[in-house]
Amino acid sequence: MRTNGFRRKFAEARLSPESVERQGRVARIAFEALGRDGATAFLNGHDDALGGRPLDLAIASAEGLVAVEQAIAARRGAQ
Repeated sequence: MRTNGFRRKFAEARLSPESVERQGRVARIAFEALGRDGATAFLNGHDDALGGRPLDLAIASAEGLVAVEQAIAARRGAQ
């Protein structure tokens, strides 16, 4: 019996609607504040002050989102 490769590809857990909303929000805020390259570097790199990758922290919880938003605001103010 053949299996459908497409279904197998999406066997991993998907983000909750709340996580997707936080992901979109933090990406939009970062892109507006830091520009494309700055936002990409910031969201995907490890941040020592936050203790992790900002995008992961923002997706994981509302508290993480707030912390990342504050870090973005601080970076924006430093520019």
